[in-house]
Amino acid sequence: RHPLATFFHLFFRVSAIITYLFCDWFSNSFVACFVTILLLLSFDFWSVKNVTGRLLVGLHWWNQIDEDGKSHWVFEAKRVSTIAASTEAEARIFWLGLIICPVIWTVFFFSTLFSLKLKWLALVIAGISLQTANLYGYIHCKLGGQKSIGRVTSRFFVTADVPRRQTRRISEDRTEEHGKTGTR
Repeated sequence: RHPLATFFHLFFRVSAIITYLFCDWFSNSFVACFVTILLLLSFDFWSVKNVTGRLLVGLHWWNQIDEDGKSHWVFEAKRVSTIAASTEAEARIFWLGLIICPVIWTVFFFSTLFSLKLKWLALVIAGISLQTANLYGYIHCKLGGQKSIGRVTSRFFVTADVPRRQTRRISEDRTEEHGKTGTR
């Protein structure tokens, strides 16, 4: 169990959203609000990417630059055979926080755009970018770093059909064995 990691996974995300919503009530300084929210978003990005993803779901992603200067994205998934009930809850919290918060920042984007509060637009775009980057990285980790989701779904259906084929083969083999033993 990792209650501290779960807390910080949600703390920075929710704090950035709450600060964005209520910053005008507490401060008249646009710069102070902007910097505070940007720091919270940065702390969130770093903690989710480097700490909570590893602890709560066993996933990690990063960018690596080789000697030729080419950028390579690495998606890593820890293989866990069984997951305890407590870690299932933590994993559910991880994924819900990872998916819901970019949606909220997207709603902020449209509300900022339509209300013509263009000075906040850069901050909202930064929020969408940081949160979506983590979501994208962890989806790639979860799916095994595949290029397309179509390959993953076809691989899923093929592997789902394998146990049925094996069961059929085993039952056919048993039928043949019983037939052979019965004739002796």
